[in-house]
Amino acid sequence: MGEGDTIWAPSILPLGTLGTFSHHLQTHFGRKMESKVSEGGLNVTLTIRLLMHGKEVGSIIGKKGETVKKMREESGARINISEGNCPERIVTITGPTDAIFKAFAMIAYKFEEDIINSMSNSPATSKPPVTLRLVVPASQCGSLIGKGGSKIKEIRESTGAQVQVAGDMLPNSTERAVTISGTPDAIIQCVKQICVVMLESPPKGATIPYRPKPASTPVIFAGGQAYTIQGQYAIPHPDLIGCIIGRQGTKINEIRQMSGAQIKIANATEGSSERQITITGTPANISLAQYLINARLTSEVTGMGAL
Repeated sequence: MGEGDTIWAPSILPLGTLGTFSHHLQTHFGRKMESKVSEGGLNVTLTIRLLMHGKEVGSIIGKKGETVKKMREESGARINISEGNCPERIVTITGPTDAIFKAFAMIAYKFEEDIINSMSNSPATSKPPVTLRLVVPASQCGSLIGKGGSKIKEIRESTGAQVQVAGDMLPNSTERAVTISGTPDAIIQCVKQICVVMLESPPKGATIPYRPKPASTPVIFAGGQAYTIQGQYAIPHPDLIGCIIGRQGTKINEIRQMSGAQIKIANATEGSSERQITITGTPANISLAQYLINARLTSEVTGMGAL
């Protein structure tokens, strides 16, 4: 290869950088190697995707978007949060490696703050670790795990963070979830080392990114009872599907319009009175539809008349 040649992706890393970088990787695994990464020895642009629950996303966004705005300004990284009415959201962080590490540090410390705040109201004495879920193309997971798990073991030992790579790919994608947990500092060190692996082993072939699905909350009718599923609990209601649907579907249409949610009522399966109602929409739409259905059932049962 000539002097001006580049390796695997010209936009990512010139050959010279990779040569010296690999050498450092083998000789100084740990702190020295990381400083090499963050001090501009390898300041290339990277994209890292995180999978978060709605509550975590809310914490990152902050009141009127103030927290995420501060994170963007202070880290210099681009932080995008996927749209949608899903219980899970994708947070994409793009930028030079040092900006990504700063953004990660801010997210990890914010989550720790949330844990401390939630503990002040609970009897728990031991502090749970901060947990982040990365979404990584499956084709890079092999390099992250290493031969016989050697690389992942090395990362765990040198950072003190717990790292788990999911065995299965995320639905309808070629990506896997990589869960990291530990103290914010351990998480930051761990993310640095994962970035190194991802730069050294780019994804092979096309990656089908994971896209979270919208939430749907079923209401199940069984044995003369209606149950709404709230979290892990089934809340029973008398089976009065007729009063929810109304004459020629008037009531159900009313609930659809008022809540803005989509509501599907399945036909009863043979030999049983079970009928499933699936509600889809934004979390706010779903809870409004649930409320209206429950209110409708309650009014019918208590003889309060029409809603």
